[in-house]
Amino acid sequence: MTPLATRQLGRTGYDISVVGAGSWAIGGAEWKYNWGAQDDATSVRALRHAVALGVNWIDTAAVYGRGHAEEMVGRAIAGMPEEERPYLFTKCGLRWSDSDVFGDPVRCLRPDSIRQECDASLRRLGVERIDLYQFHWPDGTGVPVEDSWAEMGRLIEQGKVRAGAVSNFDVDLLERCEKIHHVDSLQPPFSLIDRRAGAELAPWCAENGTGLICYSPLQAGLLTDTFSAERLALMDSRDWRRWHIDFTHFAPPALQANLALRDRLRPIAARHDATVAAVAVAWVLSWPGVTGAIVGPRSPDQVDGWIGAADFALTDDDLDEIEVALVDLGVGAGPTRPPKAS
Repeated sequence: MTPLATRQLGRTGYDISVVGAGSWAIGGAEWKYNWGAQDDATSVRALRHAVALGVNWIDTAAVYGRGHAEEMVGRAIAGMPEEERPYLFTKCGLRWSDSDVFGDPVRCLRPDSIRQECDASLRRLGVERIDLYQFHWPDGTGVPVEDSWAEMGRLIEQGKVRAGAVSNFDVDLLERCEKIHHVDSLQPPFSLIDRRAGAELAPWCAENGTGLICYSPLQAGLLTDTFSAERLALMDSRDWRRWHIDFTHFAPPALQANLALRDRLRPIAARHDATVAAVAVAWVLSWPGVTGAIVGPRSPDQVDGWIGAADFALTDDDLDEIEVALVDLGVGAGPTRPPKAS
């Protein structure tokens, strides 16, 4: 098997595969932001299949399924020799209520809460140290980010965490964290539809030695080969894509425009003997400053659909063609093309 392409994650010393396995969707249906029912055995097979193909990191979070996704990740890596085990990236800062399973989690980054969450994640994952620990969202309870980020530094000093990172932070918050302790990585959404990270976040990460791992490069499944309005209609009524504000991407007329964009990727995919999903991920990977893209497999077959993004790079002509499609269709928001090399 040919090893997957890798990139250095900021200053961590990690060489990570340019695609990583996400676990949001394998959290199951018993929480608010679910993707519908999911078979646990299939989840474990999907993660192990990704690792067998060369993916060397798994991204998860405590809140996914209220701890269930972390448990599935722990089950998937159980018994793996340490030298074969993928890096484990997880997140804290979204606290849920066990008495209100489908309630909104609270964005809480109190230092004591961070410590409690870290210990709970270590237990669920079955490891002694988290490779990359991330604040999932900015705090919503009034805690200064400096206090929260100082606690991340203490976890690193104590050996519970190897590297500290954030998710969904803007440049102002990144700057405030950087004054306390280096931000090893940032995780924002980034796709052909949601391109905003390309404007300020990617350049900031490149300039500050911060890794950039992007989530939702397939825009929650929209930019895959087989997505359709018919498939959408068959989704579980509990699936977050049926009700969340991001459902605007899945509702007319945006749905038709997004699927038209997907179809404009088909000739490019054919030229590279790749899937449309792989082209969509490769577009994210073409941006300077991007280290890797998180793609969430719910089955081994889904891994096969995007793993090819690590095998090719889009040409300038490809990127120009995609830019024309974005402008023609008026899809999404953010810069339409990575900067051309000088």
